[in-house]
Amino acid sequence: MPGSANRSPRVSAALGAPAQGSASRGSSSRGSDSAESSRRSRPLRVLLAWRPDGESDATDDAQRPTSGADTAAFASWLAKTRDILVKPVTVIPRIWPEDVDRKATATSGAARFQEWAAAESSACHAAARDALTAAGVPAEMIDTSDTLLHSHSETTALIEAAEDFDADIIAIGSRYGGHGSPVGRFRAGSTADALLHCSPLPVVTVPRQPTMSKHGVTRVSCAYVDNEQSHQALRKATDLASKWGVPLRLVAFSPTGASMYPTLTPYPDAAEADERWRTQALEILDRGKERALERRPDLQVSTDVGSGPGWAGAMSDVHWKKGELLVVGSSVLGSFNRVFIGPSTNQLLANSPAPVLVSPV
Repeated sequence: MPGSANRSPRVSAALGAPAQGSASRGSSSRGSDSAESSRRSRPLRVLLAWRPDGESDATDDAQRPTSGADTAAFASWLAKTRDILVKPVTVIPRIWPEDVDRKATATSGAARFQEWAAAESSACHAAARDALTAAGVPAEMIDTSDTLLHSHSETTALIEAAEDFDADIIAIGSRYGGHGSPVGRFRAGSTADALLHCSPLPVVTVPRQPTMSKHGVTRVSCAYVDNEQSHQALRKATDLASKWGVPLRLVAFSPTGASMYPTLTPYPDAAEADERWRTQALEILDRGKERALERRPDLQVSTDVGSGPGWAGAMSDVHWKKGELLVVGSSVLGSFNRVFIGPSTNQLLANSPAPVLVSPV
């Protein structure tokens, strides 16, 4: 049977027989525990996906893209909660194949591109550091190393930079320009969308011009529906709330009607069905509350249900604090240990007034 050799030591151990290699696994486990303990005690490492603000044709500064300022505000808000180390990163896109003009002579296109890319990268890093400082992030919490990144894939470059930095999360702002997001909401651009479907690290989406509490994170909310993806989100949310000393709220959302999307055919007894769903949701949330308290007995945990017309109505049906962080799980359709958002998660991201942390399953 394929893979049976890998499974047999665990079977032997379960039966009480000495498993081959158990000593080395014990040593490895202790090493892993030590590494995890070290990670918990160190500053939270945040990779900030940064883009310059000069992408719009708008002449009014108030209308210019400010996704960088948004993510800087998020970093400042997080820094009021706990120690962080934030590294802003800008990826310079390659616009032609790498094998074009390989000889980097003084007058070659490759040399000119390298010179320009280095200058642009340096300018972006300086602008990012200025924005972080202006937002109130202490200087000692800003990584000042300049890293020149240019790639055909901004997503791949960001993930590699995050892994090199040993980041805990990747933070990315909302799309601006064109069909960008309304104030206080997030809309994914192409890079954010790709990250939300393949990142091995948690991704935090930051709404446009977010309203942040001066006291940092004041509550962690978790979207919970009692499946594997929300169990993972619950574990993450529970640990964060406990570590930061803030309450945890478990919340379920349901657009009213027979479907999460608008329908052409009226559904009979919709009000009765909505009431039955609400009762069931409260039971699910109570089970989630028990799970959270089993994990962190001293945690303050509450539950809430939001329902209304459409996802916007359902999410606005509950109260949101200025210091709220919403935690959601990835879709089980995605790869193991990768972020992957499904339709419902995408709606949560688009309609949440709070930053959203998407945790890999």
